[in-house]
Amino acid sequence: MALNQRKVAMVGCGSAGAASCFALMQSGLFNEMVLIDAAPEKAEGEAMDLAQGLTFAKPMKIYAGSYDDLADAGIIIVAAAAVQRRGDTRLELVEKNVALFKQIIPEIAKRNEEGIMLIVANPVDILTYAALKISGWAEGRIFGLGTVLDSARLRSLLSEKLSVDARNIHAYMVGEQGRGEVPIWSSATVSGVPIREFCEMRGYPDPTEYFEQIAKEVRGSADMITRKKKAAYYGVAMAVRRVCESIVRDEKSVLPVSSLMYGAFDIDGLALSMPAIVGKDGVECLVPLEMSEEELDELRKTAATVKAIVDDVFGEAR
Repeated sequence: MALNQRKVAMVGCGSAGAASCFALMQSGLFNEMVLIDAAPEKAEGEAMDLAQGLTFAKPMKIYAGSYDDLADAGIIIVAAAAVQRRGDTRLELVEKNVALFKQIIPEIAKRNEEGIMLIVANPVDILTYAALKISGWAEGRIFGLGTVLDSARLRSLLSEKLSVDARNIHAYMVGEQGRGEVPIWSSATVSGVPIREFCEMRGYPDPTEYFEQIAKEVRGSADMITRKKKAAYYGVAMAVRRVCESIVRDEKSVLPVSSLMYGAFDIDGLALSMPAIVGKDGVECLVPLEMSEEELDELRKTAATVKAIVDDVFGEAR
């Protein structure tokens, strides 16, 4: 079946999935959207709620469906995840989500192997690896949301501090999305000016302490939001929209998505969040990123953390 490049499917209609559907509905990128959830009534309710607002958006078809409706979807977004119970260890949560993916991903792969699969569920780097291994799809066609939102948070906070448009700031959080992610200050710039030089220009001659503070704030943003309002999803939704824009429009934007690494920075066989060119065929290639020895060491440490969990879940032979 020929793919409809303007059809998007959402698998998992929890808060992040539903908010992403709302953002995509308003984007004008798609003419068809199907919602799928383990609780069909949840998908039906979300689809109905969205569809009733179409008078205020671009014309499109929005409906709840089944895995069979994925056959011609150009982009399939997987936001389904197991519920974390109080007392669950990180490894237990990973094992639950991998078990869930072992149910979901084969159902997708049976019906569609030519589309793009975007993993949103967390822990995104490990689940991206799981989706790659379970599906058998071409590697560039499956990738995770990675640190797209985290890098946006970094730029937003820098924008406030330096009183400059966030869109002119180029800075990345990389590695394992979450507590282990690493800010790369060595290659950060504001309109081509190295970040430390720009800080000095704006009255901050030694921003080291501030850099440490801002990195801590970025890493803890999701937890802080969750404590205050139970879940973080608006930022996720906007990040999903941004990635979909790059795919549908074949923008070939550089985005820090989670994809499989093959030897860069001496990291092999793991999915990590690194800047990559993203277009209509998915991830085209990683973009070289200049790092200091200290940053490289931190990246390798976070990679080792991911590898330990992947080995526990999948076995060292993999």
